[in-house]
Amino acid sequence: MKETVGIGILGFAHGHVHAYCQEWGHAELEVQVLAGWDHDLGRLESAGTQYGLTAYSDAAELLARTDIRAVVIAAETSMHAELVELAAAYGKAIILQKPMALTMSEADRIVEAVQKHEVPFTLAWQMRVDPQNIQLKQWIASGELGQLFMVRRRHGLPVGLQADFADSWHADPAYNRDIWADDSSHPIDFIHWLLGVPESVTAEIESLYNPRIPMDNGIAIYRFANGPIVEVSCSFTCTAAENTTEIIGEKGSIIQNYGDVPSCNVPRPEGAAGLKKYIAAAGVWEESDILSPPNHFHRIRGLAKPLAEFIRGTRGPLATAEEGRTSLRMVLAAYVSAREGRRVPLNDPGIAEV
Repeated sequence: MKETVGIGILGFAHGHVHAYCQEWGHAELEVQVLAGWDHDLGRLESAGTQYGLTAYSDAAELLARTDIRAVVIAAETSMHAELVELAAAYGKAIILQKPMALTMSEADRIVEAVQKHEVPFTLAWQMRVDPQNIQLKQWIASGELGQLFMVRRRHGLPVGLQADFADSWHADPAYNRDIWADDSSHPIDFIHWLLGVPESVTAEIESLYNPRIPMDNGIAIYRFANGPIVEVSCSFTCTAAENTTEIIGEKGSIIQNYGDVPSCNVPRPEGAAGLKKYIAAAGVWEESDILSPPNHFHRIRGLAKPLAEFIRGTRGPLATAEEGRTSLRMVLAAYVSAREGRRVPLNDPGIAEV
């Protein structure tokens, strides 16, 4: 029988960690959540009851346990750097929830801690393991689309329309900056994973609905050397949508639907294709046989298995600390552009000041 790997949870602020804990209760994944810490004692008590784990009010006490080999850091974003430094010093493998950090200096601290202590590390990016996204990336890599001209990724949530969301830590700048920094990080990292590092960004980010939930709508246009031109469009006041990804190439196009909350959680036509491509030479749309999940939480649950494989050492990181830092730079560069009304290179010194 293979050894089951013990896991500790450092913070239950980020809701995605609950999906992992639920899925990791299945013995075939060969990981087990043993303990948890949270500065919010109410959250900690609730998680302890729900998952039958040992609760700690001191993170160092949890990390001192030798039967815990890996941790998930799902505390508020402002605590990420400190908790990574602490977990790395104890030699634990680390899974870090998005967004990576509030600032580039915090991201630098995370990278330095991982490198110094040589611990396994990954960001928990769901879009990098979504089966349809993997298929989409394979279609691009095959070259069958020829030269890529334009890519558009639309992403959204309806949380900006929910008055009580303003009272959550997600909308507190001390904990998490704002909703754009929080959730545009998903499609922006998707673009990084799909196409590499762009040269520059031009962006408009605005607070259009509830001033207590700022930066609720935005568009960022990333320029890559010799193309493609890439648009990331995010509305966090979106109740319903359908199309999530459009890729336009020399020899054809790719369309993906139902890839985020407002497109995945609302009714859709029965049997509607989630992913399809059109190659001009063939003259027909070819649908992928990978079905769209019934709801978005199903997508989040889908991350539990690859994360368990990472913890057991049977697969590498979904995204390294260095890659996470670059994705954060892409997010923060959009703020500089929106604030100053200009195209911002990815090496612009102003990004470090955001």
